[in-house]
Amino acid sequence: MSRQNHNLCRPAQRQFRQCGFSLIEVLVTIVILLIGLLGLAGLQSRAFTAQLESYQRSQALILLKDMAGRIEANRKDAASYITDTTGVGVGGSCPGTATAAEQDLCDWHNALMGSAEGGTTTAMIGARGCVFEEVAPVSGTAAIYQVVVAWQGLNLTAPPDTSTAASPGKCGEGQYKNRDGVVNESLHRAIAIPVSIAALAGTP
Repeated sequence: MSRQNHNLCRPAQRQFRQCGFSLIEVLVTIVILLIGLLGLAGLQSRAFTAQLESYQRSQALILLKDMAGRIEANRKDAASYITDTTGVGVGGSCPGTATAAEQDLCDWHNALMGSAEGGTTTAMIGARGCVFEEVAPVSGTAAIYQVVVAWQGLNLTAPPDTSTAASPGKCGEGQYKNRDGVVNESLHRAIAIPVSIAALAGTP
């Protein structure tokens, strides 16, 4: 009888052990699922950041070509488009619009600030534009101007070139900071396009 009673208890023990093992399986599955969800969230965040970086660059290219076209259209007054390293589009109001160049710079300022889209913010973070003189106009040779659009990126990358006074990295140099308020040129983005203004016959 004692042996039969002992055998009768064994199925119950096996059932209890099986239930405990299933609970562990559920807990392990939950942990694995949470790790997968965290990885997916991180991947989605990086994808969003990359998409925003790409969008900012595409906007910068549009604004870059816009100013290059304006200078080429007003080539006789190209030198009037030259700015300092602070550039335009960094707040405040437009300068006076007495000349075509001043009007173009004002329009560029508004576009960099996002006003062209009907708002007061731009799709680019800290957008600013600069025009540098790379090669001064000399009789019989072309003048070359460097049109630059700079903004703040979201990821750390190689800083833009600052080797010469007309280098793209000079536009907004020292203006872009990290979350701690420390200047970090690895967050500085800048693209440039040269504009060559030939000395045509009869051009002063």
